[in-house]
Amino acid sequence: MSKEASAAVSEQYDIWVDGENRPPATDEKLAVLNPATENELAAVAMASEDDVDDAVGIAREAFEAWHRRPPEERTRTLTAIAAAVREDKERLARVETLENGKPLSESRGQVERVARHFEYYAGIADKIQGETIPLSESYVDYTVREPLGVTAHIVPWNVPIYLFARSVAPALAAGNAAVVKPAEETPLGALELARLASDAGLPDGLLNVVPGYGHEAGAALTGHPDVDGITFTGSGPTGTEVAKTAIENVTETHLELGGKSPNVVFPDADWDAALDGTITGIFNNAGQVCSAGSRLLVHEDIHEEFVADLAERAEAIEVGDGIDDADMGPLVSAGHLEKVLKYIDIGRTEVGDPVTGGNRLDRDGYFVAPTIFDEVPHDTRIAQEEIFGPVLTVSTFADEDEAFELANATDYGLVAGVYTQDVGRAHRFAREVDAGQIYINEYFAGGNETPFGGYKQSGIGRENGVQAIENYTQVKNVCANIDLR
Repeated sequence: MSKEASAAVSEQYDIWVDGENRPPATDEKLAVLNPATENELAAVAMASEDDVDDAVGIAREAFEAWHRRPPEERTRTLTAIAAAVREDKERLARVETLENGKPLSESRGQVERVARHFEYYAGIADKIQGETIPLSESYVDYTVREPLGVTAHIVPWNVPIYLFARSVAPALAAGNAAVVKPAEETPLGALELARLASDAGLPDGLLNVVPGYGHEAGAALTGHPDVDGITFTGSGPTGTEVAKTAIENVTETHLELGGKSPNVVFPDADWDAALDGTITGIFNNAGQVCSAGSRLLVHEDIHEEFVADLAERAEAIEVGDGIDDADMGPLVSAGHLEKVLKYIDIGRTEVGDPVTGGNRLDRDGYFVAPTIFDEVPHDTRIAQEEIFGPVLTVSTFADEDEAFELANATDYGLVAGVYTQDVGRAHRFAREVDAGQIYINEYFAGGNETPFGGYKQSGIGRENGVQAIENYTQVKNVCANIDLR
């Protein structure tokens, strides 16, 4: 193990249940690798179906006490967790980079978002309110929002530490207990955060982490009859299977799935802002972002010059080990590398050689050069299917109507970006494009406070902001006849 790794992670991890490390029911371990070096970081215990069942039962007991406490106690606890995250920011960032591969500066930013998430929902925990409903003068009618109970959280590998907090923080704020199944590739951050939350004062049993394979621990969790709500972030096919399993138990489910998001550049765009936004939108985290701007739609009048400048910037990106804070790190695993390289081969078959990139770098680790395919027809596979890597497709449009039509020409609708100085056009774009979030003149605009989720095949429900509390509460209506004597 490297010096950097030994300072950030342990060599062995058990599952985390009831506020402590706990040996699993079996001896099976999974090796977690550093994708920049292909070396082993740690061995992590794999939770079995029995372990998941135990975690859910313990979470149920913890929930019964937690949701009856005064809400200001939840506020104080989540505030303490936020402070603890900030205090341990550098180490947590290294954990994220070592197991995921992203540049260290990106990981630091993600850890700050984790702290902000707990801080934000700490501020909401004691303000989850109902409403009164006017009926006739003989009745008093009001609603209350109550927690669901035990919530399951299936966390992906691409932004593991932040996506853990994105659903766990509002769930705890609303009074629920949580059981988390992190991705096999990146379980360390979840285990470290759970321990940190416990040290910060979170009562035992409220946050449990059960690493394991999706078809074992994940299936056992999403299919458990005592789970009251499921939050899943990941691929569309897996999300569909989660939803099918959940419906058998009539379990509320929220899905944040894939994207093939358009980034649209008009001739009046701020040139540098559009170039910067396009580069960030597709090469941030090596393109392993559900909301990546993977389809560039650029007006035909500026297409040639814009692509030339874009390729120059892409070729200047330093690709290297995230722990050295290179501009772009590796893909997360050998399996994912194989998938991305397959799509690059498909792109060559469909449209020819890329303008730049299109190859695995000749070094240890799962590195792929930033890749741009130009003049891509909208009905090709590389323009329609989520690649989830540093691969950009470029297509042209002639006018506003065609731009809007092409922006909507996929089964996805997660986000969409537009670059123009015409305010009316920007808001027409927002009106006409089917996406859950619209970025105007800055890709990845917004933050933790803004609702996030997709249209069409990109998911069901919204994370972030006040709206996320709705995912983790249910409404009870109370009506009283006050004129009985």
